[in-house]
Amino acid sequence: MEFGFLTLVIFFFVLGGMIFVHELGHFIAARWAGIEVEEFGFGLPSYKIATLFTWKGTEFTVHALPLGGFVRPKGENDPNVPGGFGSASPWKRLVVLVAGPVMNLLTAIIVFSALIAYEGVPQPGKVKVDTVAESSPAQQADLQPGDIIVSINGVEVTDIQPAINIIRENLDKPVEMVIDRDGELITINATPLSNRTPQQGALGVGLTYPTRPATFIESVSGGATITGLQAAAIVYLPVALIQGAIAPDQARLVGFKGIYDLFNFSVQEDVTSRQEAAAVQSTGSGAAPKPTNFTLNLIGVLSISLGVFNLFPIPALDGGRILFTLPEILFKKRIPTEWENMVNGIAMLLLIGLMLFVNIMDFVNPAQLVP
Repeated sequence: MEFGFLTLVIFFFVLGGMIFVHELGHFIAARWAGIEVEEFGFGLPSYKIATLFTWKGTEFTVHALPLGGFVRPKGENDPNVPGGFGSASPWKRLVVLVAGPVMNLLTAIIVFSALIAYEGVPQPGKVKVDTVAESSPAQQADLQPGDIIVSINGVEVTDIQPAINIIRENLDKPVEMVIDRDGELITINATPLSNRTPQQGALGVGLTYPTRPATFIESVSGGATITGLQAAAIVYLPVALIQGAIAPDQARLVGFKGIYDLFNFSVQEDVTSRQEAAAVQSTGSGAAPKPTNFTLNLIGVLSISLGVFNLFPIPALDGGRILFTLPEILFKKRIPTEWENMVNGIAMLLLIGLMLFVNIMDFVNPAQLVP
């Protein structure tokens, strides 16, 4: 099956949606702060195709580049315009600037909460076979998704890592596995192979914990926790690179093509897993493997990345503009607008140059995706 067109549709819809949600946050906060918004554009700022309608002084428009959106508040860079962004108090400007990234982080919380609600809450104490690879030792031994591993070579299994350790200690030797399949105990002999790659796994199984349905509170709190941990990891990333804890090739920036490649991989895996599950269910040949949700996970991660990256104290980004409000908040002294505009303008040119370089590198040296 060719996934290119489907991936392209999802890519534009998701990336455009994340940018739109970001700008919607700015718009809602500006309206709350009493700052007039002259235009809310659908698509990147470019040739205006049409004006959809006007609401409370805001012109809602459609532009030629159909990706995301933008907000143009009144007096954005001029503090002498009454009722505009530049003339608002620093606290109101701060709220407007923070609102965009916050909307991206809220989107991530919603996505991860939905995933937890769908997948359930893991219950440690038992180890379940989640996936079985084609033509693997596990498949040849008739291990099936949904099997609960009771013991390996007589050793009781209650956690994933000890189970993996036993398997690795017995490469190229048969291991006896007692499994619980729908309440029936079955003994299986499988031989983990040393010539299989780490990605394939010696047995070719993916292990997980059994799950139970998540409550609403568990879903939301879990989504917020995952979002917080992911955000903290992104903030720590520059420090990890400097310390050498992470190799540069493991934390490279990717542009539009790199993001498209990530979506293409995720969509293929998700569609294929659903086709395999449907095929098993239709033939009744065993427990159907659980479909993957790589695409939703990717949407959550990208939403966090967009939100956190925009909060970095880099001029021209929201975080850089927030930085310019701090002296006014802390010391009641505003940095001259001319200086701020000049710094943001130069930084924007540098960011455009960086984006061009990153997107070119996506073609010259594509990021390697490991399944």
